[in-house]
Amino acid sequence: MDLFDVCRYSRSMSKRVAVLDPIACCTPVRAEMLDEKTAETLARSFGALSDPIRLRLLSFVASANADEVCACDLIEPSGRSQPTVSHHMKILVDAGLVTREKRGLWVWYRLVPQRLDALRAVLR
Repeated sequence: MDLFDVCRYSRSMSKRVAVLDPIACCTPVRAEMLDEKTAETLARSFGALSDPIRLRLLSFVASANADEVCACDLIEPSGRSQPTVSHHMKILVDAGLVTREKRGLWVWYRLVPQRLDALRAVLR
């Protein structure tokens, strides 16, 4: 079964973001060998989490009291410049771990919990 045949999609602005369904998409790695496409998709997500600043930024978005976080709120706690934060957040967005929505001058980020669930499920 092809990974994208069983994935759900959500809309974020004009870009479609693949959201892995943890039940349908993720056979635990101990159960059978992953096919190439699944391995590539999972590697992209795990790779995005392999950088400490991206892991911290994701943690900040996930632990925020609101459902979303403004890019302006990520600069001070990360200790990085705005261009650096934007670069790292783009990687997290491209990996499907967060979504973004531009409103006026600012970008707002939301966690994609299904993607984290899918990553957790494949490691069982």
